[in-house]
Amino acid sequence: MDLKLYLLALFTAFVVTYMSTPVSKWISIKIGAVAYPRARDMHTKPMPRMGGIAIVMGFMVTILIFMPMLQEFDLKKSIGIVIGGLIIFLLGFFDDILTLKAKQKLFFQVLAATIVVACGVKIDILSWPFIGDGMIKIDSNLISMVISIMWIIGVTNAVNLIDGLDGLAAGVSSIAAICLMILAVLAGNDIAVVMTIALVGSCLGFLPYNFNPAKIFMGDTGAMFLGFILSISSMLGLFKGYMIAALIVPIIVLGLPIFDTTFAICRRLFTGKPIMAPDRGHIHHKLIDKGLSHKNAVLTLYGISIAFGILGILVSQKGIYYGLGVFVLLMLILYIVSSGGTKEE
Repeated sequence: MDLKLYLLALFTAFVVTYMSTPVSKWISIKIGAVAYPRARDMHTKPMPRMGGIAIVMGFMVTILIFMPMLQEFDLKKSIGIVIGGLIIFLLGFFDDILTLKAKQKLFFQVLAATIVVACGVKIDILSWPFIGDGMIKIDSNLISMVISIMWIIGVTNAVNLIDGLDGLAAGVSSIAAICLMILAVLAGNDIAVVMTIALVGSCLGFLPYNFNPAKIFMGDTGAMFLGFILSISSMLGLFKGYMIAALIVPIIVLGLPIFDTTFAICRRLFTGKPIMAPDRGHIHHKLIDKGLSHKNAVLTLYGISIAFGILGILVSQKGIYYGLGVFVLLMLILYIVSSGGTKEE
């Protein structure tokens, strides 16, 4: 595994994204992709919201340059990832302009995920620590595809839903990508390493413009794309030597957005609202309502994301039982932090 190549990939993603973000801002304003303040929003002035163009540009340029250099390069999987990623990018692009309906977005998310899975990126093994060797081998190709598509769609929307504060989605995604990158290095999977490095570089290149006070939002163009790529990166055979941790570890690493999305769905079901209906009950809203400043709320969630990431790495090395107690504790802390009344739109 070539350290110089990895560092060059990180640098390329960072520079391309950083240099492209002002262009993304210009495009956003030119075509009217501007976020105007609503009751549930945290910003108080109109904000261009297509910074995701720069994130996608930085990521795509990097993987198209560096992926073919890898010994494990898989053309079919790479084509699936690029096509699926471009579909998600276009979906977010038009959603930022037109505000598409939930069913329309779900259709194209399913399409993008299906293309990726059909090209060979899928989940073949599940973890369940309370049986035998702790592994469930999925023998049915159809079941494997369905689970994989559901995972991709779930993580894609989970990251999109936490994009509510300046720098939050980009920071949490970069933390999760760093943790997945470490796991990929330990597993010796250079494809996953380059993908996660490209994602880290793209997020870090965007953060100087997006951290509070933000100059531009990533919009659905960026948030859905980040979730989409994170979900795929976590499926690329990160656990060759640690199969007992298959899928459980990515769930832990991505614990913050997954937790927030799960509680959002439960909250809306219990109150009789559609699960896709927006509200002001996400964990970042709760922290603001508890009196934290914008920056402190974001930094608090960064800390929680780092804790989940470290826990995921420990579980992959020490076994599921090792981290189960800590995981439950983290979930309890998150529940306490996110508890309280929900303000309406």
